[in-house]
Amino acid sequence: MTETPHNHPYQSLTPDVVMDALASVGLYGDGRQMALSSYENRVYQAHLEDGAVVVAKFYRPKRWTQAQILEEHAFSKELIDAEIPVVGPLTLNGRTLNQFGDFAFSVSPWRGGRMPELDDAEVLEWIGRFLARIHTVGAAQAFVHRPALDLQSFAIDSREWLLAHDKVPLDVQSTWAKVSQKAIDLIATHACLTRATGQKSLNNSNADDFPEDSGIRLIRLHGDCHPGNILWTPLESPTSAMPGPHFVDLDDARSGPAVQDLWMLLSGDRQQRSHQLGTLVDGYEQFRPFDRRELALIEPLRTLRLIHYSAWLARRWDDPTFPINFPWFGSSDYWQGQVQMLEEQIEAMQEEPLVV
Repeated sequence: MTETPHNHPYQSLTPDVVMDALASVGLYGDGRQMALSSYENRVYQAHLEDGAVVVAKFYRPKRWTQAQILEEHAFSKELIDAEIPVVGPLTLNGRTLNQFGDFAFSVSPWRGGRMPELDDAEVLEWIGRFLARIHTVGAAQAFVHRPALDLQSFAIDSREWLLAHDKVPLDVQSTWAKVSQKAIDLIATHACLTRATGQKSLNNSNADDFPEDSGIRLIRLHGDCHPGNILWTPLESPTSAMPGPHFVDLDDARSGPAVQDLWMLLSGDRQQRSHQLGTLVDGYEQFRPFDRRELALIEPLRTLRLIHYSAWLARRWDDPTFPINFPWFGSSDYWQGQVQMLEEQIEAMQEEPLVV
């Protein structure tokens, strides 16, 4: 991809604008700022004159509606009220979502921590307990405005957009189109991933024709629960009133099966992943039952994320930070790698699911 991005809205988000936005809600910075790792939005750690440290999040224009962002904030508040260690937005001037110029933004307290050590059984079990508590709150009611994690939006729409906009090089396009369609056909055999938006599966069968997962419940989720979105504070830390995991960044909160918040914490070979998952579920089931039918969704969910990721990169290419941080994207080598990964996922989706 060789297009040069021009005049992206984030180009106007200078350090002075960040300080002015904070001042507009009564928070006055002392000039110290640090950009935090975030590509979808722009997120800054800012030191205030009173000694406090906050995190200001400037939402990507036109990604979510105001109602969808506020629904995420309301979900965060429900979790915090349930004494779950989620870092949510502060209420400033009676609002959690503020506007400054062209940007909607929120401000959260800063929390320190490191990535959790997922090879530690105690850490995994601890995370599992809190995920169960998150899901108990998530199951209490449904999202009204935020979308579901489903086959249509994550895979079918992504595939069609990439092909319609000629984002796949011609030398790989036919192969990628075939293998991605085969992957989508396999995902479509899981009813709960096709019924989320009322969509029928690709073979035009009714979702009820798939008894193996037709009763799986879709609940409100964190949605993007990878290790980078869990801040771990060790027991011996002198600066934390609550050691253990702190969950951050509910920007991708959606409705979906509970296992979506578990599978991204797994790594290694099949035996290692089975052991990790078993430990997570051991902790999870101290607070909430886990539906074993959802184990069959792990590889389909991984495949959805793989297809969606390519479209996400392509759709964000006008943002100057994307060509800088993903220079390898769009090449024939990249897409050949995607073909190989999709072929591996097709095999994985036809294997027996993990057992716990």
